[in-house]
Amino acid sequence: QVQLVESGGGLVQPGGSLKLSCVFSGVAGNIDSVGWYRQTLGNQREMVAEDGRTAAKYGIFVRGRFTISRDYSKNTVYLEMNQLEPEDTAAYFCNVKTYITPWSSSPTEYWGQGTQVTVSS
Repeated sequence: QVQLVESGGGLVQPGGSLKLSCVFSGVAGNIDSVGWYRQTLGNQREMVAEDGRTAAKYGIFVRGRFTISRDYSKNTVYLEMNQLEPEDTAAYFCNVKTYITPWSSSPTEYWGQGTQVTVSS
């Protein structure tokens, strides 16, 4: 059974920092990428950061404030967020993409349940 469990969300003042963690288990195959997405009510989920076969990618709104990292020995991916702004308020979701078999034409995606980040004074 695949599980992705996020933690580290909460309430923080503007300019503050948070570090999100995602521990994943049961993911078979060849992991293609791990990442973080976010979503606010009524809006589509958007990519925050993704770390895959090439250099890490970030959403344009990140502007150097966030850093994604991973520790595969612990099956954990992190998102360190600094200089948080009220516009960063959202539910943050962990994402893992994996090729289940060597002949899979596209990766299978898994999602966590999300962790809420609220930036407010």
